[in-house]
Amino acid sequence: MTFKAWSNVLGGFHRPRLIRHALRDFERGSLAFGMIEDLLKTASAEIIGTQVSLGMRFVTDGMLDWHDIFRPFVEAWRNVYPDGLLRYFDNNFFYRIPVFKEEPEPSKLVLATRIRAFKELAEPANFKVVIPGPLTFTLLSKNESGLSKEELAKSIAKVLNMELKEAVSAGALAVQIDEPIVIDPYIELDDINLLSDLTKIVFDGVEAFKILAIYFGVPKKEVYKKLIDLKVDSISLPLIENPKNFLDLIKDFGVGDKIPILGVINTRNIYDDNYDLVKNIVKKSVDIIKPDEIGLTTSSWQDLIPYRYSLRKTVILGEYAERLSRELGFDYINPLSIV
Repeated sequence: MTFKAWSNVLGGFHRPRLIRHALRDFERGSLAFGMIEDLLKTASAEIIGTQVSLGMRFVTDGMLDWHDIFRPFVEAWRNVYPDGLLRYFDNNFFYRIPVFKEEPEPSKLVLATRIRAFKELAEPANFKVVIPGPLTFTLLSKNESGLSKEELAKSIAKVLNMELKEAVSAGALAVQIDEPIVIDPYIELDDINLLSDLTKIVFDGVEAFKILAIYFGVPKKEVYKKLIDLKVDSISLPLIENPKNFLDLIKDFGVGDKIPILGVINTRNIYDDNYDLVKNIVKKSVDIIKPDEIGLTTSSWQDLIPYRYSLRKTVILGEYAERLSRELGFDYINPLSIV
């Protein structure tokens, strides 16, 4: 069976040492903001160039200046502020808890200026933007607004929708919302039902390839069945972290009408991934799904491991995708080969 396949990394990268030190010096007042901008552009260009050189269909800018997935938006919105640190799921990684005092109102938009700065570096690949999903944003925040959970979540979704519309206008061809909260074993089905409404709001009028990404675990069966009915084009699943359970889900319920993106490179450790294991997972997945198209990606963002390893994992993803295309006989979409 012939089908199309392509690759992209899931999200942001770990900061190189130079950027870490520069941001620290800026916070201490010993480095000017203009110098930070120049350093960030140089480091981001390296990350974008690595992805482009490996033939990835969609690229990100690395989000090196993002302290966590929520912070850029918290700092750009009125009526919300970052509070104390909390562990981000079961990782040695922390985020500052957003505290909502009222409905969020954007004082500026985060994504569009980044795309305009970097989109030419991404050619001939396409730019992908990544945002926190509105359900994860809501449930990992403190709500002191007086709004109900549902009201706050919909308010967040509306502002994120503004971000995505402006990002697409600036040149993004793919948009991704990250909803790792859905793997929480205590997640309520009412929250997943709410996610259906939130997804419609956040993607309303957004003319781009729409991706829902989950990571850090396997959702419960009843949750997964609802996820594959959401109004998105594609769903990204971290298969490499628990191949058996994910393959069982896919075998029992399929992927709906979604293009599956298979997370087959493990970015929660620094070790090179076993090619034979990756090949076996991909082969079993396509034998079950019988897709017209698949994506290949990392299991999570690259920021959980040191910078040199995050680049290494990106290289492994690109190399394995090319090798799999030869050995499994699928049509690999490499933007570099069709310019």
